[in-house]
Amino acid sequence: MKSSINRLLLLGFLLSLHNYAISQESVKIKRLDAAIEFDGIPAEAAWQALDLFPLTMHRPNFGNQPSELSDVRVGYDNEFLWIGASLYMEDATKIYAATKKRDEMLFDFDAFGVVLDSYNDNENGLAFFTAPTGLRTDYTISNDAAGGGGGPGGPGGINTSWDTFWDVKTTRDDKGWYVEMRIPFSSLKFKPENDVATMGLIISRNISANNETATYPPIDPKYGFMATNKPSQAQQVEIAGARPTRPVYIAPYVIAGYSQDFVPNEDETEYTQENYPKYNAGLDVKYNINSNLTLDLTANTDFAQVEADDQQVNLTRYSLFFPEKRKFFQERSSLFDFGLGGRADNIFYSRNIGLVDGQQIRIYGGARLTGRLGKWDMGLLNMQTAAHEEIAGENFGVIRMRRQVINPNSYVGGIFTSRIGMDGKQNFSYGLDGIFRLFGDDYLNVKWAQSYDSEIDSKMTSLDPSFVMINWERRSEEGFAYDFNYSYSGLKFNPGIGFVQRNGVQGGGARLLYGWIPGDQSWLFNYNFNVRGDRYIRLEDGQLESMEISPGFEINTKKGIHAEIATETAWEGVQYDFNLSDSIVIEAGEYTFTGIELSLGTSEANRISVRGEVYAGQFYDGNRLGLETEFNINFSSSFILSPGYEFNHITFPDRETNNLLNIHAINMKALVMLSTKFSASVFVQYLNTEDEFAGNFRLRFNPREGNDFYLVYNDNRCFIDRRQIAGHPSFHNRTIMLKYTHTFIL
Repeated sequence: MKSSINRLLLLGFLLSLHNYAISQESVKIKRLDAAIEFDGIPAEAAWQALDLFPLTMHRPNFGNQPSELSDVRVGYDNEFLWIGASLYMEDATKIYAATKKRDEMLFDFDAFGVVLDSYNDNENGLAFFTAPTGLRTDYTISNDAAGGGGGPGGPGGINTSWDTFWDVKTTRDDKGWYVEMRIPFSSLKFKPENDVATMGLIISRNISANNETATYPPIDPKYGFMATNKPSQAQQVEIAGARPTRPVYIAPYVIAGYSQDFVPNEDETEYTQENYPKYNAGLDVKYNINSNLTLDLTANTDFAQVEADDQQVNLTRYSLFFPEKRKFFQERSSLFDFGLGGRADNIFYSRNIGLVDGQQIRIYGGARLTGRLGKWDMGLLNMQTAAHEEIAGENFGVIRMRRQVINPNSYVGGIFTSRIGMDGKQNFSYGLDGIFRLFGDDYLNVKWAQSYDSEIDSKMTSLDPSFVMINWERRSEEGFAYDFNYSYSGLKFNPGIGFVQRNGVQGGGARLLYGWIPGDQSWLFNYNFNVRGDRYIRLEDGQLESMEISPGFEINTKKGIHAEIATETAWEGVQYDFNLSDSIVIEAGEYTFTGIELSLGTSEANRISVRGEVYAGQFYDGNRLGLETEFNINFSSSFILSPGYEFNHITFPDRETNNLLNIHAINMKALVMLSTKFSASVFVQYLNTEDEFAGNFRLRFNPREGNDFYLVYNDNRCFIDRRQIAGHPSFHNRTIMLKYTHTFIL
């Protein structure tokens, strides 16, 4: 048996090398010649009639044959794209089935999945992954999985909040584990030409016991941690005669609950209790107009009350960014992305719709049209909100267009946004952008944007309401790589539906890196020396806003350990006083401070993993010792505990009063998964500077995609009432709520 497996491994490896040599040619996916029994066992003759897709080791030793045999086949019928995989293990007891959680990122666990570049644009992708427990993880990919673009999702342009309709079943035995995955063509957006749909395909398998990833096609690890999610590295495949159905998804939801609040009276002499029921209902409709155009309608849009934002410690003078969690805004959200250089800055930030200073504003409804018209990717969004207290109702509009030019990795596009108040206020923004692959792994990214606000006296013929960015980067972590950027953000640049941390500044920065991937004989997977720096000045007075230079060293081992050390020298020009806490103020002035930062992370393939950072050094006119750590404890695939702690000890020895600040941020997440469909979670947070404790309990039953039942309990309280109001209550707000969504497919 072992010699047969070795021969199959060698055959698969030779096939993968042959395929790598002809990777520019399209691979034709075969149509299934018989029905598949969807049971998680890809053993039917119909599977064996399909072509084998051989995998090549991506890490730890790129180009080697994988340590374990994988038999992966892809086919299709009239309704589904089918993927079947037999994932063998010589010692099946080493299979690490770590979790049943929906949308778990499976970087270090045993996992299998595919990335589909359904438009074959080398830029965007849809990912579908599973684990031995049969969980479903799906997410969208934008910006070719490159980070730093201000994208809507997580690391490297990943948006895990996106969900769609598809199914997977898994089984296992003493030889390994097995997958059958079926993805409806109605869940994939593609544009056939001459009755042939051309897509990009990446197949990935993680082998946790060996800290190993294998892929089809072979993908060079020089592209970094997200290399296996890069649509530009996908194998081009052709599917002839795909005929997607055009279902209509009608998803009404109902919410019922009860809330209690203790609020100070007008004179702040005592608390009064307010009790009121909470109930709501709404409707979402999705219609696939054709294979590449989708219309979404919403009425009384859901506010995702089942989700809770993470508390964040803010040691800067800039606003914090919180990600979007409402499902309506997740569909094709990457298409509306128009990043402004920073990780979060964007000309379109959907949390501005229906949220004002933390207050929820009812969204009457809206519509979104996404897809492709000719060679243009297109997104159109329009939403209407209600009036609320002194806030007038508003209409929000977005139009985004982009298309491929010059070569398969270059694009040009534009965006237009509008925010029109029923009281006559108006805000409009537009932007033009282009990203061009110049040669090799070198990319040039340029952006131009302007805004108009009826309450700001500005002329669009000047640079005051304008934004400009130029960025040149080499996307590689092997050899010499770089990232140069310049940006100008005018004093009156104010996109009404955007997020801009700071405007009225201009400047630039650079990141230089030289990296090595030492190969088979080393215990290191890769390592690099790097230095980054930037400098920005204020347009108002020409003075320094901020400057930083930070050389560092980073390593990643083949056992999944990540470590990085960097020194930092910062210059800050504080124009106005800002508060770190109620009693600690950073006064206007110029500051220079230095420090050192160390980060360390271990592989989640272990039952206990840890990530942490330590900072020690100067901080404005004082000193700071900072520690942030998070543990992940996998007791079993049914129970995960994740405690986290952040501590900042800040002292100002030259101040006579208010010279000490200790910040403690504590959180604890616990997840119990009785199955992939039924789970319960607890999330508690405490931040001492706000004297705020927040607890969230959530019970979820998800019998099938589109049908969800939630029981949610939220509790918010203070341990110490700093306002010293009589009758301090035991809590400030608590809410219990039931929510049910049912999707009808017509």
